[in-house]
Amino acid sequence: MRSLQQLLCSTFILPAVYAFTSTPFSPPSIPLAVRTPYLSAWLPQGGSGVALNAAWPQFWDGATLGWAGFVKVDGVPYSFLGTPSVPAAKFNLATQQSVTFTATQSTFVLAAGPIDLTVNFLSPVEPTDLVKYSIPFGYMAVSAAANDGKSHSVQVYSDISAEWVSGDDSLTVNWTSTTTGPILTHQVQLEDQTLFGEVDDHTQYGSAFYSTPNTVSATFQTGQDVVVRAQFINNGVLANTKDTNFRPVSDDWPVFGLAHNLGTIGTTASAPVIFSVGHIRDPVLEYVVVGGTQDRSLYFWSEFSTAAEVISEFLGDYSGALSRAKTFDAQVNSDASAISTKYAGIVELSVRQVAGAIEITISKEANGSWNTSDVMVFMKEISSDGNVNTVDVIMPSWPFWLYSNPALGKFMLEGLFRYQATGLYPNKWSVHDLGASYPKALGHNDGADEAMPVEECGNMLVMSLSYAQKTGDISQLQRYSALLDQWTQYLINDSLIPGDQISTDDFAGALANQTNLAIKGIVGIKAMSVVWGLLGNTAQESNYSGIAARYLPQWQAFATSTTGPHLTLDYNDESSWSLSYNLFGDKLLGLNLFPASVYAEQTAWYPTVDNAFGVPLDTRHTYTKTDWQIWTSTLMTNTAARDMFIEAVYLWASSGTNNAPLGDWYDTIAGAPEGFRARPVVGGHPGVVNTSMYLSGGP
Repeated sequence: MRSLQQLLCSTFILPAVYAFTSTPFSPPSIPLAVRTPYLSAWLPQGGSGVALNAAWPQFWDGATLGWAGFVKVDGVPYSFLGTPSVPAAKFNLATQQSVTFTATQSTFVLAAGPIDLTVNFLSPVEPTDLVKYSIPFGYMAVSAAANDGKSHSVQVYSDISAEWVSGDDSLTVNWTSTTTGPILTHQVQLEDQTLFGEVDDHTQYGSAFYSTPNTVSATFQTGQDVVVRAQFINNGVLANTKDTNFRPVSDDWPVFGLAHNLGTIGTTASAPVIFSVGHIRDPVLEYVVVGGTQDRSLYFWSEFSTAAEVISEFLGDYSGALSRAKTFDAQVNSDASAISTKYAGIVELSVRQVAGAIEITISKEANGSWNTSDVMVFMKEISSDGNVNTVDVIMPSWPFWLYSNPALGKFMLEGLFRYQATGLYPNKWSVHDLGASYPKALGHNDGADEAMPVEECGNMLVMSLSYAQKTGDISQLQRYSALLDQWTQYLINDSLIPGDQISTDDFAGALANQTNLAIKGIVGIKAMSVVWGLLGNTAQESNYSGIAARYLPQWQAFATSTTGPHLTLDYNDESSWSLSYNLFGDKLLGLNLFPASVYAEQTAWYPTVDNAFGVPLDTRHTYTKTDWQIWTSTLMTNTAARDMFIEAVYLWASSGTNNAPLGDWYDTIAGAPEGFRARPVVGGHPGVVNTSMYLSGGP
């Protein structure tokens, strides 16, 4: 983080207060480069919005990521990215005119005197291309056009700092620069690295890369931030020099600059100058196996041998990546807009957040070759526990994977299934996660993971079946049918009257006889009936279907308030209620298990307990969650009640009460955040557009 003294010493010229447009709305934070749990750069907003050059980009946890940008127009310098302090050089601030975000892009337009600068940040979401999806890089593209009908001389500069490689700015870094060939690349890394290590959620190994095409107009420089930036501000060109005084991140703040001379620019927009920023580590994850652990690497290594090859391919593919992104963005917008424009905005803000929480991995064969048939996807439980592949975090994100590419969901479940099939995990219910701290997927051989027995068993059954239904692929059901049946047996014993246990909403505390948890268990039992049907075991199909059918009226008698009518939070607590979001499983799987009267009662009830920012999670607190509100909206039997939930989430996302990457847990009265940020559970928002969950009539 920059010191207070450095911030106060800034010599930029402050403009008058100005406003800019935000489309589709002004979010809490705008994604800039979001591809993995460790490549996650955002621009904090809040209030009426913050310009691209009015705040430093931040890691998802709020730590500063030095990322600066300047443009010179006819010799006059302007800052367009970050809030750099350069005591030895004066510069102006470009005036932001607009910002627009889509599912994959954030585009800023700023006026730098007589030219308009368009700065586009693209974090590709390539769900059907495992190589491209697994490349941990994002783009920044900068183009210029005159806004006064004249021609102007334009140069563009940008740099990143060493803050991109560690959560501890006191640690020493070293760096190299590749200055020959078609690509200019700066590479920076910690001098002493810790394999699979983290500090404050930042990785402690691997390298950050900042690159651009090595055109005749390109120059480079590494060195102290104020020196390198002053060089460009004063001269419009970098010195092509390399600082070799390796030092701590915060010692004279080493930065890695790149510049281009765009030449004379008229009213036609210039071809974009492309920068790529990324972070590569290898191996990316340690996975538990019988007798030890297995190193896992990103899928893209199956086609590339060096980081330089990856960067060259990535930069060269910008035009194609942008075209594919526009197609994907248009499809997401079209699908979501069929519900409402507000819903579309929620969906578009959510996509990069959930897509950037995973890493697609493969293993090596004994001979050292890549085994591309052994694909597993790993998700970090960002912001809350930092666990690996937390089942009840994958579950709320699940609709996005069904929407974008169900195979990614299958690969996410594979690591969980494979570990438990070894017998290393001693409990009879599903494991909560694959490891307490990402990226160490070391399992819980002692069985001491956070116990959510009904929750996780139900989740695994719902996700496994929904994947098979969506794709027709029953191979995972066949391979792990014994585990699925084992978990169903647990549900039969403990879901009609759930014991005193926690659900996914563990922050709310444990509670016996939870109505919503019982729903999940009964849905899970019925799901196993359908699984057995797909596998040809008609006897077990009939057995489990009968059990679910017998449980349902008993559950309804336990769970329906006599003073409502509505479902209770827990049995025999007549005045209590909660969001019955687990009914989503009944809809997702097409089970038609729960009677229409239950949906009608809940539809009538929720508007009576709606607060300014939505319906609380339950009667114990005034807070709620965005994913569960969206899921509950799918259960409503009329569009007014459905839209009530959607509009509440939209209000929270656009209210300016927060400046962190979209949080899913907040207070329904004041709209204040409760602590979560950037979590992948927002995958529950976009996915529903393709699961036929929204109903204009009854269930």
